[in-house]
Amino acid sequence: MSSVDILVSLYFEVMNIDPENPDMEGRDRFILSKGHSVESYHAVLSKRGFFSEKVLDTYGDYNSILAGHPTRKVPGIEVNSGALGHGLSVGVGMALAAKRSGSGCRAFILMGDGEHGEGSIMEAAAAAGHYHLDNLVAIIDRNGLQISGKTEDVMRIENLEAKYLACGWSVRTCNGHDMDELKKSFNHAPFEKGKPSLLIAHTVKGKGVSFMEDKASWHHKVPSAEELDLALDELDLKLNKK
Repeated sequence: MSSVDILVSLYFEVMNIDPENPDMEGRDRFILSKGHSVESYHAVLSKRGFFSEKVLDTYGDYNSILAGHPTRKVPGIEVNSGALGHGLSVGVGMALAAKRSGSGCRAFILMGDGEHGEGSIMEAAAAAGHYHLDNLVAIIDRNGLQISGKTEDVMRIENLEAKYLACGWSVRTCNGHDMDELKKSFNHAPFEKGKPSLLIAHTVKGKGVSFMEDKASWHHKVPSAEELDLALDELDLKLNKK
């Protein structure tokens, strides 16, 4: 839930993509490094027209293309992901290849804050700065929680901005649930010519459902039938008010 607004902004307002031609030459690339939030990714891809919404009902079924992490069996998904800490490395490779081939495409990578305990991320960040990949945009879903608690209690990761600046990035922050802020930030990328861009999007885990918001226990938890009904009613009420 913390990543939905970021995904909607990218797929409906920002990226150069074509649902009718997912392998289009020169398309922008997207990697969901925090692959465990794939349900929101599937929903956005379906709504954008990459596959029928009926397919969403097969999630987790035998022989369904929709699994618990992103896979290339799903139209629109570029990379199998979910082994945390790898998405940025792959994105750096994509951006570097685009630079050298002159294709003009951009690479967008959505990472979780919890996965920043992985050293491979900072190695990739250093490489991106070294190669001046200003066609690379990374986003951190900064909700402050991971499966075992608060990020700063499990493995302190701050100061994220200072770390990326030291690697040669340009960094901005925004409210990750404000569509206007998100679009404005993405539309200004690259934030500085010759530098990769990092957007730290401050978000709320479980956004939109009061009994889920900002609770680490909902990182990986299946709602009961009653909880599901309550959550859907609350979301419907908020949507109708808009």
